[in-house]
Amino acid sequence: MHPLKMRFSGAELRDLAKAWIVISLAFAILNSGGFSLTPRFFAAAVISAITVGVGFLLHELMHKYFAQKYGCRAEFRAFDFMLLIAFVMSFFGFVFAAPGGVFIQGNVNPARNGRISAAGPATNIVLAAAFIASGLVAAPGSLLAAVAAYGASINAWLAVFNMLPIMGLDGSKVLRWNFAAYIALLVLSIALMVLTFVL
Repeated sequence: MHPLKMRFSGAELRDLAKAWIVISLAFAILNSGGFSLTPRFFAAAVISAITVGVGFLLHELMHKYFAQKYGCRAEFRAFDFMLLIAFVMSFFGFVFAAPGGVFIQGNVNPARNGRISAAGPATNIVLAAAFIASGLVAAPGSLLAAVAAYGASINAWLAVFNMLPIMGLDGSKVLRWNFAAYIALLVLSIALMVLTFVL
């Protein structure tokens, strides 16, 4: 059986790129104390793109992958107003990131919707664990250690946030589908978040 090849429209690719860039810039501004053409800001932008940007991008792409696997049409669309809010708020020391989402059309019952929804937080869990493992082998004080620490914390936070049982978030859809799966993902997310504080 051949692996599924994801299909993208030009508009979708533009929206993914736009959301990735804006979210990376917002977190770079937040972590460097403002926008500036300095090495510190560019380093923060690269770290944000690798950690927050990749975490967001892969989260959404896994929703898309599973939706298309079930024969549904699935496309990411950026929320321009929320991207603007995130960018502006970063100058005030806080970022609320809701850059966009995958819109799905097709035969999606609660079980399929639950699996599609679980794929996003599960991806952030895997990324958080990978960043933690990288941090354990990185030299203390090195760039890799800094990237690993931030990547682990931001992806663990993304997993926990998305697993909240609030309407519109992944957690509510996973909970509706399978209670055991919901608890497993939530516990793993929280455990990884705790690890980012103690390591």
